[in-house]
Amino acid sequence: MTHDVILIGGGQAALSVAYFLRRTGRTFHILDAEPAGGGAWQHGWDSLRLFSPAAWSSIAGWPMPPTGDTYPGRDHVVDYLRAYEQRYALPVERPVQVSAVVHDDQGFAVQAGDRTWAARTVVSATGTWRKPFVPEVAGLAEFTGTQLHSAHYRRPDAFAGQRVMVVGGGNSGAQILAEVSLWAAQTLWVTPQVPAFLPDDVDGRVLFERATARWRAQQEGRSVDVLPGGFGDVVMVPPVVDARARGVLASVRPYAHFTRDGAVWADGTQRSFDAVIWCTGFRPALDHLAPLGIVQGGQVAVDGTRATGTPGLWLVGYGEWTGTASATLVGVMRSARSTAAEIDAYLAR
Repeated sequence: MTHDVILIGGGQAALSVAYFLRRTGRTFHILDAEPAGGGAWQHGWDSLRLFSPAAWSSIAGWPMPPTGDTYPGRDHVVDYLRAYEQRYALPVERPVQVSAVVHDDQGFAVQAGDRTWAARTVVSATGTWRKPFVPEVAGLAEFTGTQLHSAHYRRPDAFAGQRVMVVGGGNSGAQILAEVSLWAAQTLWVTPQVPAFLPDDVDGRVLFERATARWRAQQEGRSVDVLPGGFGDVVMVPPVVDARARGVLASVRPYAHFTRDGAVWADGTQRSFDAVIWCTGFRPALDHLAPLGIVQGGQVAVDGTRATGTPGLWLVGYGEWTGTASATLVGVMRSARSTAAEIDAYLAR
């Protein structure tokens, strides 16, 4: 059987595109590497919470049910995405780890082990969780302490009584530092620059409004340089506010190199640590597109979400380069809608 569309990935981006594809009548099939629904959210740390209320954290078609808390937690998001699949009876097959996408006479052959699916078009929506990034640092291989990326961090009590260095100035770094500092004997926050904190009353609602203003300006050909920023600053969720009150949000600039038991700074300062938590971000998970020869510098050239060098291929939900705020629950809706419309037009030719 040849599907009109194969979607690779089963998280919020793929589900959003699938919602709009249902309206076109095109046949589609979703291949998800996870054993259960919920996308990368099911791998978040136990206390992870959104920056926005449920009403501002929904994907296309069905609002996220409200929760008793102001900001929904990880499990609430996972339950919502799983219920979303069932609500719209989306055709998801899992676990399927797609290893390659190649051209064939029908369009594409999507391969996973010894299995192959035929498709006229493909939507890659694998996100970034499977590609955690740790920077290259001199001496890092000599460090004998524990190293953990935020992708695999779960609970702060695992670091009880330890000396912990948290590296990374984004929201994950601030939130993980906030709760680890309640258990660790000592914490140190290392950030490339002095962190920028949003006002206490700014949450995901305001950030999405900012992103929308930037998107509209881009659509109208106006400059975005004079508009407020996007999602780069630290949101003052309650645990981070508490950490500020405890005086633990101060950060230092990065070290010069690592040693067996810690790190050394350019001025000669030496500090010892039992563990390092890397909150240094992710890269797009695009290994399955390598056979097409279109991945350059960890990205694919796109016009909106359409791969410019490969007719019939779209990429959704990887971040700003595939659409403003497209890596967020509510923000991916615009990219999903336009992608489904473009696919429908492409298949109608």
